[in-house]
Amino acid sequence: MDSNFSIYTTSLFMESLDIPPSNIFPAFIFGTLTYCAILVFNMTILLTIALNRKLHKPMYILLFNLPLNDMMGATAFFPQLVSSILSQNRSITYSACFVQALLIHLYGAGAFLILSAMAYDRYVAICCPLKYNALMSPNNLLKIIIIMWALDFTLIGLAFALNYRKEICSTKIVDIFCNNPSLMKLVCEDTKLNNYYGLFGIAFIQGLPLLIVVFTYIQILITVVVTRQSDTKSKAIQTCGTHLIVFLFLEFNTLFTLIAHRFESAPQNLRRALGASVLIFPPIINPLIYGLKTKEIRQNLIFLFRKKCMPTKQNNKLRKRRLQ
Repeated sequence: MDSNFSIYTTSLFMESLDIPPSNIFPAFIFGTLTYCAILVFNMTILLTIALNRKLHKPMYILLFNLPLNDMMGATAFFPQLVSSILSQNRSITYSACFVQALLIHLYGAGAFLILSAMAYDRYVAICCPLKYNALMSPNNLLKIIIIMWALDFTLIGLAFALNYRKEICSTKIVDIFCNNPSLMKLVCEDTKLNNYYGLFGIAFIQGLPLLIVVFTYIQILITVVVTRQSDTKSKAIQTCGTHLIVFLFLEFNTLFTLIAHRFESAPQNLRRALGASVLIFPPIINPLIYGLKTKEIRQNLIFLFRKKCMPTKQNNKLRKRRLQ
C-alpha cells in the first residue's frame, strides 16, 4: 500500500457483523433502544445525585463519575454500530476509528479507577468509621477524583500517542469496533515499544485496581467477621458483594480481550463477544446495581418523581373545580 497517503482520511473496514438481511431492522431497533436505555438510566442517576443535597457525600460523588464514564463508552460504541447495521457499511475513516478507540480505552481504564476509588471509600467507611470524615474530606475527595481522571487520560493518551503519524500497511480492523490493538496491527513499522507499553498499561490499569480491591475487601471481610452487629454485616455484604461482581466481570472480560489480541490462536469470536460485552452490559447494569439497589438513591428518586407528579395532579384538580 502507498505509504504517502493521508492516513487520517483513509477508509478502514471493520469485521462484518454477519447479520441476515431479515434481521437488520430488528437489530437496528434493538441497538438503538439499548443505547437510549443506557442514556436514560445513567442520566437518571446523575440527576438524582446532582439535585439532592442529601446525596452530596463522598460515596455518591464518586459514584457520580461512573455514569459519566459509562455514557462516554456507550456513545463511542453504539452510534457507529447502529448506523453500520442499518447501512450495512462497515467502513470508517482512520480519524473516526482513532477517536472511537481512544474513548473506548478511556472508558475501560476509567471504570477500573472509579471502582477502585469506590472500594477505598467502602473500606474507610466500614473499617475506619471514626476517621471517615477526615480521610474522605472534600479536599481529599477532590484529590482522589483528580488523580483518578489524570491517570486515566495520561496512561491512555500515551498509548495512543505512540501510534500518532505512523504509516499503515492494511485497512482491515480485526474487530467489530476500533481499539488500540487493532490499530497497532495496521502499522507497517516496528511496534515493540507499543507492545511493551501496552503490557505495562495492562499491568498498571488492571493490576493496581485488583490489588486495591483485594486488599480493601480482605480488610472489610475481617471487620465484618469480627463485628457482631448483624445490620453492619448485611449492609457490608450487600454493598461490597455487588461491587465485587461488577469489578470481576470487567476485569476478566477486559483482560481476556486485550491479551487475546496478542495470540493468533485465541478464539476470535469469543474475543469479539467479550470485548463487546464490556461496552454493553456495565453501562446498563451499573445504574441498576448502584442506583436502584442503593436505598438512599432509590428513596430520593421516588421523591423526585412524586415531586414532579404532584403539581400536575394539583393543577388538574384546580381545573376541574373551575369547570364545576
